Amino acid sequence: MKHRALSWIAGWLILPAGYAAAAACGGHGDRSTLLVSTSWLADHLNDKNVVALAVGQREDYDKGHIPGSLFVAYQDVITKKGERPLTTELPSMEVLQAAFEKLGVSNESHVVLYSLKDWLSPTTRILMTLDAMGMGRQASMLDGGFPVWQSEGRSVSTEVRAVTRGKLEPCAQSDVITDLAYVSANLHHLGVDIVDARDAQFYTGATVPQDRRAGHIPGASNITYTSVVDDKGKLKPLAELEEMFHNAGIKKGDRVVSYCHIGQQATVIYFVARYLGYDARLFDGSWEDWSKHTELPAEVSK
Repeated sequence: MKHRALSWIAGWLILPAGYAAAAACGGHGDRSTLLVSTSWLADHLNDKNVVALAVGQREDYDKGHIPGSLFVAYQDVITKKGERPLTTELPSMEVLQAAFEKLGVSNESHVVLYSLKDWLSPTTRILMTLDAMGMGRQASMLDGGFPVWQSEGRSVSTEVRAVTRGKLEPCAQSDVITDLAYVSANLHHLGVDIVDARDAQFYTGATVPQDRRAGHIPGASNITYTSVVDDKGKLKPLAELEEMFHNAGIKKGDRVVSYCHIGQQATVIYFVARYLGYDARLFDGSWEDWSKHTELPAEVSK
């Protein structure tokens, strides 16, 4: 995904509200920047500062993608960490810098991510990663991804464009990722809402994940990550999303801490929380980490 402009200045002036031409260190995206439509993207495919990245399987990208977009390998932007390595954790800033620079991302870039098929949660995971790098105000997701783009009869290409390596200086943010200690210290804490993004069967304990305990973090509510999009994969209307969060007991001004199995599905809730204007965090270790610590309580429910 990309935008083009007649000039660098013109390209800047027609960006969505909230974008700046050059990166300021840090800050997060909001409703005006986090989501772009297919029509907006089609109007901006040639913008100088846009780097469009496809998320999914390489073979799907090779079969056809949005013209000029590049393929981002998911494994390049996740890692395993710790004495008992967890499946999906945030790599070092140095590793992420190299991964995005080779895709042409610089501090002036506006990165637009899109899923090739049903890769919603990996797409939001990469967007959250850019947020953690200080690029949150310059990262967007295409609403509905490639399936919606194709359904509208928009142009598709199999060509892979040449890439000029970017120059990126990450600005690590301390208010994106949180850990086991923070979550365990904030159970039932007023103003901190822990949200389980997994399917209800895992949240209730009716189905037990392999090699993990049954149930959920005590006091957590459940907003299944797939429930925030419609049958086309597009984000549901604002009023519906706000109602979901309200029904989960989340109040304006609260901090939303999301988790799932391994820290991937929960990034969808992280994305929506930022979109709705909440202070959001991702518990990156998620249930995989919590469940390993048998001294910590687990709760089952109907």
